[in-house]
Amino acid sequence: MRCGCVGGASGIGLETTRVLTMRGAHVIIAARNIKAANEAKQAILKNNENAKIDVLELDLSSLNSVNAFVHTFKALNLPLNILINNAGVMFCPYQLSQDGIEMHFATNYLGHFHLTNLLLDKMKETATTTGIEGRIVILSSLAHAYTYEQGIRFEKINDKDSYSKKAYGQSKLANILHANELTRRLKEEGVNITVNSVNPGFIMTDLMRHSFVLMSKFMHIYLEKKNINSILSKIECFS
Repeated sequence: MRCGCVGGASGIGLETTRVLTMRGAHVIIAARNIKAANEAKQAILKNNENAKIDVLELDLSSLNSVNAFVHTFKALNLPLNILINNAGVMFCPYQLSQDGIEMHFATNYLGHFHLTNLLLDKMKETATTTGIEGRIVILSSLAHAYTYEQGIRFEKINDKDSYSKKAYGQSKLANILHANELTRRLKEEGVNITVNSVNPGFIMTDLMRHSFVLMSKFMHIYLEKKNINSILSKIECFS
């Protein structure tokens, strides 16, 4: 079974990769930081020498990078049973992506949307030829409720003057809506692929690096032992 894990080099993505390889899955780690991804691969291999892991470069904030990743992956001629959209940024200062889109929306939503769309035919093909139900898991968050009153403000996505930390919640709301709509469309087509949006809970990872210092320290003390529960919630989506 082949699994693509976006953001699989650190945090809960790394733990998900570790658990999946223990279960015999061949995992493709898609990561922006290739050095960190290869270090993660070696750390897993140290404890599980039979783990099947490949590393490919992917920067979700760049649509060109997404295109390049998909081109490289398809050239490997591998099936794709599971896609885990796990990468993201949180509470970062206002900035635009290479494509001129606000960074939360570009990375957390648009990059994952574009990636999923480009890989969907491969997943449909795999589900049909193997008879195994495909799974797409999109990481969501309770923060989807902490967004602008208007919901997703499409006309102000890049507006610097009205930018706030609610931009993160806006991007996570988009993730959930993406999962819901994709579920509806695949069901209409009769495709054997399940889509889930999963809230892993509050987890202390590098995603918190832009949070207030005191908040970050508190979260680290309170949440450092809760990773396993978030991993289990994701693994249940593959069972």
